[in-house]
Amino acid sequence: MKLNDAIAVVTGVSHGQGIGAAICRELAKEGATLFFTHWKSGAGWAAKFKEELTEINGIECSDMEVDLSDPNAPQKIIEETTRKLGSPTILVNNAAHSTRDGYMNLDAKTLDDHYAVNMRATLLLSVEFARRFKKQKKSGGRIINLTSGQAQGPMPGELAYVATKGAISAFTLSLSAELAPLGITVNAINPGPTDTGWMTDEIQEELTPKFLSGRMGLPEDAARLALFLASEESEWITGQVINSEGGFLRG
Repeated sequence: MKLNDAIAVVTGVSHGQGIGAAICRELAKEGATLFFTHWKSGAGWAAKFKEELTEINGIECSDMEVDLSDPNAPQKIIEETTRKLGSPTILVNNAAHSTRDGYMNLDAKTLDDHYAVNMRATLLLSVEFARRFKKQKKSGGRIINLTSGQAQGPMPGELAYVATKGAISAFTLSLSAELAPLGITVNAINPGPTDTGWMTDEIQEELTPKFLSGRMGLPEDAARLALFLASEESEWITGQVINSEGGFLRG
């Protein structure tokens, strides 16, 4: 298994159909020890998911319910991971906040709510991870951010979301340059429109013909790419935003 010595933190794992859950499963298959965060996931769901993960190769797994809009959340997450499992070597910033807005509805609170989770939590988690990073024998550290293709085309009615998620791409590039001497790579994944349970039949009917690959994106598509970026094979790739969209045609 590729990740036997790895300890991975994955944020935003609050239901079984999401990209975060799919990433956890892929990392577990390769032997990674896992720490996942969730928020308002429903009574008992996290415990059942943790049990599911530990049954994969007998890996160690822990979790934490945390509100990422809390400024102290990033430090608490890294501290709790280290206390329970050891110093993390992989960080996947998957959590996101999204509400509809548009220019008629955008206000300060909407912006602040998006900023707190999408930008501040991601940025602070990344630097906290890097400050405490201890290089393992087999490979360096990995930071993997999830973005949404803001540079690929407009997303009307999602102004706060695109502004805050778009900032992740710029942050990924500059942080990668700072952390390269430490043996930490920093990359981002744009999975394109992905069926994680939120799409209505109408949305699927509208979007499916735009996928040149002939199908909608699945959480497992993003998860397999995240696994590659977390592995030793990706050590020469850093500062990249990878648009993994199955040939999705925008417009």
